[in-house]
Amino acid sequence: MRAVVTGCAGFIGSSLTDRLLSQGWEVVGIDSFEGYYPRSLKEANLVSAQRNEAFRLVEADLIELAAPGAPEPLAGIVASADHVYHLAAQPGVRGSWGRSFGTYVRNNVLATQALLECAKDHGVESFVCASSSSVYGDSATLPMEETAECRPFSPYGVTKLASEHLARLYARNFGLPTVSLRFFTVYGPRQRPDMAFNRFIRAALEDQPIQVFGDGSQTRDFTYISDIVDGILAAPKAPSGSLLNLGGGTRIPLSGALEVLASVMGREIRVQRADAQAGDVADTWASVERARDVIGFEPKVDLATGLSAEYAWLREAL
Repeated sequence: MRAVVTGCAGFIGSSLTDRLLSQGWEVVGIDSFEGYYPRSLKEANLVSAQRNEAFRLVEADLIELAAPGAPEPLAGIVASADHVYHLAAQPGVRGSWGRSFGTYVRNNVLATQALLECAKDHGVESFVCASSSSVYGDSATLPMEETAECRPFSPYGVTKLASEHLARLYARNFGLPTVSLRFFTVYGPRQRPDMAFNRFIRAALEDQPIQVFGDGSQTRDFTYISDIVDGILAAPKAPSGSLLNLGGGTRIPLSGALEVLASVMGREIRVQRADAQAGDVADTWASVERARDVIGFEPKVDLATGLSAEYAWLREAL
């Protein structure tokens, strides 16, 4: 089997790429190495893949690849694939305000449309698109179900919801078999340095206080990276145009998660409080019943086990 993985050097994209290669797939990875965090970290994510002859990296921007006259046209790359896994995106809720919003529109909406446009004419077996729990916004109904009204609470969430709508439009109008997956707070080895557990572990290792936005009562549904990859690989079994939550299926207050982290690290964690940030929601909690029924998704890794793995990885990386 042959796959295209966009965002292949990122946290989730590289983890998916390694899993596909371990299962004997041929993978073309596309990544623009956007400067959201250091390039060296993304290159480290690809060390294993780069050693595999079945992997080829295309370092390029999706919109530029789709433009007329591109040295290696995006349409040609997509035409060689059985499955497309679209994980490339501009991440981060807090960074999506103000003038940065244009970057989010370009990298999350326009790039998705360009890829969908290429894929619709080339008979791919599936087009799996990464979305986010951010599309729900500050929902009063928990757990969050796919049928709930989506009212994003950040510009980032708006762009991810737009990408979902585009995927469904191409499914309905052109028969492109798309599936959009709403990820809930993914963590584990290779987690981005701006994400909470990565920041918390690094601060604790340096004996610095952990900065927590808000009072710690906000709850999150944390999902371990291997469970997310399991769900991505199972997603092509879903009917075309599907929307599915991928989450841990439970929620915990941030203060409780810090207690688990302190136990894993075997040290006291000092907390420094800061004001809640614009776009941060009070609670997330995924209903995974639909994903369980449709693709057999079943989260397996509990928070303590997952944090132990991330702690071990980050301690070695530092």
